[in-house]
Amino acid sequence: MRRRLKTHDGPVSDHFNGLHFFDPDGSPPRSLREVLRWQFSGGRERAKWPVWAPSPHADTPPERVDGEKVRLSFVGHASWLIQAGGLNILVDPVWSSRVSPVSFAGPKRHNDPGIAFEKLPDIDVVLVSHGHYDHLDMATLSRLAKNFAPRVVTPLGNDVTMRRADATIKVEAFDWHDRVELGGGIAAHLVPTRHWTARGMFDRNKALWASFVLETPAGKIYVVCDSGYGDGRHFRRVAEKHGPLRLAILPIGAYEPRWFMRDQHMNPEDAVKALGDCGAEQALGHHHGTFQLTDEAIDAPAKALVEALDAAKIPQERFVAMKPGQVVEI
Repeated sequence: MRRRLKTHDGPVSDHFNGLHFFDPDGSPPRSLREVLRWQFSGGRERAKWPVWAPSPHADTPPERVDGEKVRLSFVGHASWLIQAGGLNILVDPVWSSRVSPVSFAGPKRHNDPGIAFEKLPDIDVVLVSHGHYDHLDMATLSRLAKNFAPRVVTPLGNDVTMRRADATIKVEAFDWHDRVELGGGIAAHLVPTRHWTARGMFDRNKALWASFVLETPAGKIYVVCDSGYGDGRHFRRVAEKHGPLRLAILPIGAYEPRWFMRDQHMNPEDAVKALGDCGAEQALGHHHGTFQLTDEAIDAPAKALVEALDAAKIPQERFVAMKPGQVVEI
């Protein structure tokens, strides 16, 4: 049984013990007992989200973006289309209506994707940060494979998950600190992030998780799809190894209650600290406002980000909470 549940057969390392991955500078995922305490304790305060909260934005991207410009279109939650160097890159693409092991239950979408699937340009590369259902969406990956046959770049072990579900997905798996040439003068570095992963009850941390640093014609872009803050060392190390950074994409949602979420998800105050640690010129906030994964209100992250920036005396325009369909060019 122990062997059958394995998803990666690589050598033991400083973050892989032969069966499980781990972050030497992080913390393990919460126990089932703690999950039940959060979900069913009498004192839980879960904000009610509106059934539908449409974004005022919608994007129809160009076929390609060449030259020294980078175009970033926010699809929603942690999904992005990044266009640069004649390359079209999707990050953690989710077009499904739910992020769940089943199609009839689980967190449901509260707004449409910022780009209709039918309006996507030809997709060359997909980056998938880890295996949680709000980031690794098999229905979307299979649809992309059928329509565009892109390269899929992901941390170790998630390739097994994808191939088991759909053998047509052209997935390549890499370790922390690997550099992957994507084409068009663009490369992706997989960097450690303070998180974890699982698809079910019995595969916790049997695949790896990562953030990405993209080398682009407009400078380096740090894409953090999911992360806790900890003491900030993950962000400072990225600054030391990969700086200077032109842009950071940082999560600002899915953070309440703090006693449960602080080790795996940043709140806006943490995200502002992370911006200071990584030293990026500008930041875009994501991972909020589309799927209700935790207890805060739908608009709480954006409001708290404004307050955190004011408290840190950082101009509001340096760190913007994005809405689906919004576009930024650098």
